[in-house]
Order: sequence, then C-alpha cells, then structure tokens
Amino acid sequence: GHAKSNETVLIHGASGGVGIAAVQLAKSLGLRVIGTASTEQGLQAVHNQGADLVFNHKQEGYLKDIANTSINNGGVDLIIEMLANVNLNNDLQLLRSHVGRVVVVGNRGTIDINPRLLMMKETSVHGVSLFSSSEDEIQMINAYLQFGLKNGILKPLLGQTYPLEQAAQAHTDVVFNSGACGRLTLKI
Repeated sequence: GHAKSNETVLIHGASGGVGIAAVQLAKSLGLRVIGTASTEQGLQAVHNQGADLVFNHKQEGYLKDIANTSINNGGVDLIIEMLANVNLNNDLQLLRSHVGRVVVVGNRGTIDINPRLLMMKETSVHGVSLFSSSEDEIQMINAYLQFGLKNGILKPLLGQTYPLEQAAQAHTDVVFNSGACGRLTLKI
C-alpha cells in the first residue's frame, strides 16, 4: 500500500491471521493503526498487537465512529481490506483526499460501488494477490518475513489448531466462520 510513517491505516478484519500480521507490520513501520474485529476476543487481540484504536465492525455506526476519531486527520490514508465484497463502498467514504488508497487482500463476491467516491477525493483501489507475484517479489517478501520473525516484529498469533485429518474442516472454518482470532493452523 506504499505506506509511510505517521500515516493512518484501517485494517478491516484485523483479528485474523493476515490481519494480525498487517497490524504488526504497520506498527513496525510507524503507522497509526485502526483495526476492526467482530468479537470481544478479536478486539482484544487486535488491541494487544498494538492497534491504536479498535472497532467492532458488526456494531451499528462503527464507520461514523472511525470517521470521527482524532487520528483520522480528515480521512484514512490506507485501508487494508479483507472482505471487499462487503466493505469496499464504505471504505471509499473513509479515505483522505488525494492520498487515500484501499488495498484489497480478500474478497468473496461482487459489489456495486459508486466511482464518484473515488473521483471526488482522487483516491484509488489496488488489488493484491500472492499468486501474481514475481520470483523477485516472492524472495523480497520471504526475506522481510524471515527478518520480522527473527527480530520479533512478527509474532504469529495462533488461533484454532487442527490435526491434518481435519484439513477440510479448517478450510470450511476459514471460509464460513466469522469472528476470527489468529491463524487457523494445521498440525502435521
């Protein structure tokens, strides 16, 4: 997301495995972090990882609360979006003019958006996929992750652990369960 120190990032779905890593990476880069989750356990986990503010994305009015935060500075600079088919149009309304951007990490369907929300503030939406990365990008990602793990920047939060025989159930839980808290892990 071309993040810069002192920017504000909103991590939608910050309590899952990817969200926790995003919080940790953002804090290591000096960003102000707003994280969302849908359970008390998830909200506490996001807070414990260093998020400056946490909001329950199942609670009525949470978007207005985010918009009214003191660290918002006229809008969010960067949004890491885990479920674009639900949140993208609302995300566009939270972006700061001329610099705001959404990075779509996850999506499970289609959504109608109002392109004027992008036009009026001159903001952007980017999609990312690990599978589209070049070999050089994969090596860079791996080097940064190894560095982060070795130096304590990244500390994976393990959620539920499954024996290998329950891999199908783990996949079902990733796709259909809400209220993630940490990584779902297969034990081999």
